[in-house]
Amino acid sequence: MESPRRTSNLSQQLVDRIGAAIVRGDYGTEASLPIEAKLSEEFQASRSVTREAIKMLTAKGLVGSRPRRGTFVEPETNWNLLDPDVLGWILQRTYSPQLMREFLQVRMAVEPAAALAAQMANEKGKARIREALDGMKAAARGEADPLLTDIAFHSAVLRASGNRFFAQFVPFVETALRFTIQVTNRAKGVRMASVGDHETILRAIEAGDAAQASRAVTEILNEAIALVALRDEPRPGG
Repeated sequence: MESPRRTSNLSQQLVDRIGAAIVRGDYGTEASLPIEAKLSEEFQASRSVTREAIKMLTAKGLVGSRPRRGTFVEPETNWNLLDPDVLGWILQRTYSPQLMREFLQVRMAVEPAAALAAQMANEKGKARIREALDGMKAAARGEADPLLTDIAFHSAVLRASGNRFFAQFVPFVETALRFTIQVTNRAKGVRMASVGDHETILRAIEAGDAAQASRAVTEILNEAIALVALRDEPRPGG
């Protein structure tokens, strides 16, 4: 008999495989999935592992089930787009300008929470932001990963807001950042974001200047939006 922990790990691996296949469109829109026995055979998994994987995919909004219809792929409008796994599978698809714009729109709605961080951040929260900025400085020297340190900075600002709802957005924002930062840095022709721009955010938060903190974040996002628009403009003769 499989242990619960082993079943959970194997189920997660199967979720990754089936979830990615669904998002790629391998099964078709609103198509019926093979029955549990066939899925188990196809992916060489036990029935208990397959059953658990289908439950997890159902919780993510990717599949549903009805009497006489069985298990089927849900339309994309029903997918839980805030789920990091679902977002990850979507990002594995071909680059989508529309998806990029939507990510940046969400960031524009959420990340000016830096203003709240300027008002509410305690010393621990500020220390995490300073640590993240130190990581960005190390990345500029070639001593750390530019993408991961940039993500760590923005995540630290969200957490420093002290708002539990903003904190819930951290996994989503981290996934969005992983996608958008790479695209905008390439469009800008740099390997990493400006340390100085991020230091401006930190200084505003440390000074308790909510307006400046929000303004500094918004300037970074406006630049990203402009870069994406420029990147996706039709080329002459294209």
